[in-house]
Amino acid sequence: MEDFWSEVAEEWALLWGWSPDPARDVLLAETGVRPGTRVLDVGCGSGELLARASALGASTAGVDSAPGMVAVARRTAPGADVRVADAQALPWPAAVVDVVLAVNALHLADDPDAALAEMLRVTRAGGRVGVAQWAEAGRNDLEAVERAVALAHGEDDVGRDDPHLDTLLREAGLEDVRDGVVAVVWHAPDDATLVRAALLGEDAEGRAATAGAVLAAAAPYRTDGGGYRFVDAVRWAVATVPSR
Repeated sequence: MEDFWSEVAEEWALLWGWSPDPARDVLLAETGVRPGTRVLDVGCGSGELLARASALGASTAGVDSAPGMVAVARRTAPGADVRVADAQALPWPAAVVDVVLAVNALHLADDPDAALAEMLRVTRAGGRVGVAQWAEAGRNDLEAVERAVALAHGEDDVGRDDPHLDTLLREAGLEDVRDGVVAVVWHAPDDATLVRAALLGEDAEGRAATAGAVLAAAAPYRTDGGGYRFVDAVRWAVATVPSR
């Protein structure tokens, strides 16, 4: 999986990297990030959250298991300390950050509970943990396209489950849990961009074979200008690390 994300890192940043920005902004606000706050982004991808935290004056660090993503993140947020590492083995000592965040990343870990435990380990007592993830089936327009791609590939049509992030943080022993849902909008200016994004990582032959299914599924979301607009939902939750 790391190789896949490295291979698609440049296109991912261009086509998808900005899409969860509203959720990122909610996490930064809810965790109180300000000048001097030490922020760690786990599963930082192409570095958009790091750039937004840096713009607030935070001291930023990030980690991703895909070297290609780390290379892009270092360009996106040049002042951040971005490292290649597994979320389950963060290369920092205990209690060294004020805020640790993970956006659409925790569920990709081999052991999400172990990854969350690592996030807590590196956060100081009284610090904040914030997580966000795509909401459950039925709340995302893009599911229509995802379903079409899955069926075209002969895969089971499995919708997203409710991530229950608030429960996850409470069961990890965190306090003062707050959570909510934020709407995010993803748009493609034309057919070609939509197909590239929906079939990220596929070669020209694969895109040609599945493009028709993608465009048919996306037809209800076509705009008058010939592009596409999808409204999706991201669940978020933040909590406080108790005194140890």
